[in-house]
Amino acid sequence: MTTRIPILRMGRTLLVTIQVDLQDQTALALQDDLANKIQDTGATGVLIDISALEIVDSFIGRMLAGISSIAKVLGANSVVVGMQPAVAITLVELGLTLHGVRTALNVERGMELLRQADDLNDADGVADDGLAAGDDADAPGLIR
Repeated sequence: MTTRIPILRMGRTLLVTIQVDLQDQTALALQDDLANKIQDTGATGVLIDISALEIVDSFIGRMLAGISSIAKVLGANSVVVGMQPAVAITLVELGLTLHGVRTALNVERGMELLRQADDLNDADGVADDGLAAGDDADAPGLIR
């Protein structure tokens, strides 16, 4: 049986706190669960707290990057917070840059990054439903 990582909703943000060492199957389940939760809730932000992780291998590093990419495709910004120095060093030694993954030192700074990204999207005229202001949801060629 695969351990499931809880995903909590706080407003328009999903909070994921990883409290166990991530096994490959758990990471894959988290990726699927998070994608479904973003779609179901219309979340615009995902905060992933990895402060309890002491070890991250190349697979888990790639999974974090993959989760961030999936969230972006589904219209949500993501931030990974709480990375321990040893984990950061390991990722660099493995040659993993976590391209496209935004990071912050702690939850407070991560939430601020998500708020800024959300404010920027609102200022750009992107509606909560993912349509730009003035777009017609029934227009031909528009994917829903």
